[in-house]
Amino acid sequence: MSQFFQIHPDNPQQRLINQAVDIIRKGGVVVYPTDCAYALGCHLGDKNAVEKIKRIRKLDEKHNFTLVCRDLSEIGTYAKVNNSVYRLLKAHTPGAYTFILNATTEVPRRLMHPKRRTIGLRIPENNIALQLMEALGEPIMSTSLIMPGDELPLTDPYEVRDLLQHEVDLVIDGGYCGMEATSVINLVDDVPVVVRNGAGDISDFE
Repeated sequence: MSQFFQIHPDNPQQRLINQAVDIIRKGGVVVYPTDCAYALGCHLGDKNAVEKIKRIRKLDEKHNFTLVCRDLSEIGTYAKVNNSVYRLLKAHTPGAYTFILNATTEVPRRLMHPKRRTIGLRIPENNIALQLMEALGEPIMSTSLIMPGDELPLTDPYEVRDLLQHEVDLVIDGGYCGMEATSVINLVDDVPVVVRNGAGDISDFE
């Protein structure tokens, strides 16, 4: 049976943030809010938790997971970024974007695209998500909470709890946070390529 935390979206309670981080560190799968929609997340080094997320969403081995980071200082650890790409990232984070970048050796192989050694990275504009990663001290391995057969993410934490209470370890109720996916921008070859037009304004990348 999953736990259910109601965390204030503007002023997250540190006690609950710390408890959520403890669950993540112990291998738990959590549902948490971002600036676009609710997401499934876990510790990036936990193979069993990753497999659980794959089962919940019925994902195949080719699915691209995203590392959700607290700030740009973490991105250099997990992705190869030159000065021009860094400036683009700085201008558009935090925000509703996922950036596809060349991965460094710090990224577990199972999280990368199997052929291209790329990784999706994002910094959400959501206080709860940022506080979680601040307390955790590293990125959260994430994917949008879209159930098999659905096109849009789940938006109601109570519905999520009813549906997944035996599948996940924690559901965080952070209020309504939208239901539109991020815009996905490929920066692998340094020239921005819009892969998906979502919540983030793509005019700077076209």
